[in-house]
Amino acid sequence: MDPIGEKKPDIARQGNEFRIFTDGDALYEDMFAAIHTAQRTICLESYIFANDRVGGRFIELLCERARAGVSVRLHIDAFGSLPLMFSTAPERLRTAGVALQWFNPPRPLRLFRLNRRNHRKLLVVDERFAWLGGFNIHEESSRRHHGDGHWRDTHVRMGGELAGEAAEAFDRLWRGERKKPLPVPSAGDAFLVTNHNLRQTHRFRRLLKRSMRRARQSIWLATPYFMPDAGTQRAMARAAKRGIDVRLLVPFKTDRPVTQWAARAAYARLLAAGVRIYEFQPRILHAKTAVVDGHWSTVGTANLDYRSFYVNFELNLISTRIDLARELARNFRDDLAVSEQVTSERWRRRGLRVRITELVGWLARKYL
Repeated sequence: MDPIGEKKPDIARQGNEFRIFTDGDALYEDMFAAIHTAQRTICLESYIFANDRVGGRFIELLCERARAGVSVRLHIDAFGSLPLMFSTAPERLRTAGVALQWFNPPRPLRLFRLNRRNHRKLLVVDERFAWLGGFNIHEESSRRHHGDGHWRDTHVRMGGELAGEAAEAFDRLWRGERKKPLPVPSAGDAFLVTNHNLRQTHRFRRLLKRSMRRARQSIWLATPYFMPDAGTQRAMARAAKRGIDVRLLVPFKTDRPVTQWAARAAYARLLAAGVRIYEFQPRILHAKTAVVDGHWSTVGTANLDYRSFYVNFELNLISTRIDLARELARNFRDDLAVSEQVTSERWRRRGLRVRITELVGWLARKYL
């Protein structure tokens, strides 16, 4: 029986329970059910929290639980959610008793700080269950409200000790405690990686590169924004040259054309090394996952770009559990079935206009 009350095909082991979501409506309904039954605490943070029908439902439930005496904390990135900031929703939330905090709100004398953003998407309920991944809170991720063009994304629900780790990660960023790093588990097959202080800024990138260096069979990467540093590109290219099946899945349709220009600027080098690149065709791909050798995997909020590696606050699940990797790999293969492979021959034939846009995107890649 599902812990929220509905029977679901969960993956369970060692007290931690996982469920992968690739459909926004199913994810939101799961979150709504958990929020509705929360007894003690609700911690929610999101980069985009839209003032639409999806966001409105979250606001309604958060207000209801706060009025019922549940401790509700809501941490929203100011840059990503400006329309909500200037709506009536914040006053409604605070009146109901929700503790609302904006990450890096715009201030005339501190505009330079807006470059750093809270890109995390995390919900923790009663410190028993946590939801983490790429889904923002907006209608674009809902088939019900946005139609067949809704974004393709990935989220994971966690239980057990991981939910406690997620609660601690939320609390530290909420309190602005950035000097002391989160504890690194000495054992276990799944843990959370954040970058809330200088010691941990590059940890996710280092773990990803190490997994690629150690790969023996396959490296499957999915990301909506591909603007990696030179070291990550080298790790991908070297793995492909030594015979590893390296596949990169990126979107064909995008909400940020300049980032796509920058991504395509890296195609030629990777294709020459033997990396296989696919562009997801049906809709915007926003999933951020990786599977290495069928057992090491990650899902979370970090893109393969400079902003996620060096600037934004991010949060990812790292796992060596075969069952979780198998689920993510199955989703990856399903996405490849509706993607178009970018071949070296096709890429060599691209026109001058495309090459110019690549140059523009690549020069701006560190600021996108």
